[in-house]
Amino acid sequence: MRDDPPELPPLEAEMNDSPAVRTLTDVLPDRQSPTAETPFGRASRDFLYGEVWSRPGLSRRDRRWTTLTCVAAADAPQPIEDHVHAALASGDIALEPMLEFVLHFAVYCGWPKASHLEGAVARQWDRIHRERGEQTPPWPQLGNDTLGPGAWDERLERGAQEFTDVNLLPAPPANSPYRQAGILGFVFGHVWQRPGLTRRERRIITVACVALDDSPVPLQSHVTAALHSGDITKEEMDEIVLQFAAYYGFAKGEALADAVEAAWSKRPD
Repeated sequence: MRDDPPELPPLEAEMNDSPAVRTLTDVLPDRQSPTAETPFGRASRDFLYGEVWSRPGLSRRDRRWTTLTCVAAADAPQPIEDHVHAALASGDIALEPMLEFVLHFAVYCGWPKASHLEGAVARQWDRIHRERGEQTPPWPQLGNDTLGPGAWDERLERGAQEFTDVNLLPAPPANSPYRQAGILGFVFGHVWQRPGLTRRERRIITVACVALDDSPVPLQSHVTAALHSGDITKEEMDEIVLQFAAYYGFAKGEALADAVEAAWSKRPD
């Protein structure tokens, strides 16, 4: 005969049924509510999940993009696994856009961090299906047609146009390897044009990346372009700032918030 679970004390039972804990279990189903009444435990429960994740103004999918960028860049092994698993298992993010995210993240935060992130995607994709009693389906096989035009003149021309469309600025001259092969040939000649993520989603991921990278010029340019293009509203950007600050620190969040206010003050009529 199975024993009934022990009855929780009234205060603990009330805490476990609080809106903050319900949000926590929605966002990270495997995570238990913090029981230690430390400042960090209380803030994790009451502020991070009770106030930040539960706020309107930004979809849970968009909050996941910001959070995944932060935990992957922070080299936080368990949070990376937890948030990748939750994003995939919840259905908020499917495998294909998650793999596109890894590539976009690699451009702005580096290949070694992206390699670890893609490993987490593989582990959690396998875990999800094993726990369901299913065979893990293989990752999609990509054809060479997904790599874009092979004609370099065409690729560079497209890259220059994409740079202008994304950044609302003239493209740089192709007068260095970084600019020709990197910026025009690959980043804007290919990555920003790939399907799998919308331009708006790429903007969210990029804003978080350049904010945590301490890159003042790209930070200002990408924030400005995101707001001035209308791809991200001021209200949505304010929510991104808060989500980012919660996962990467309020000092860097302040720099991002300042960039947002500066860009908004210069918005076109």
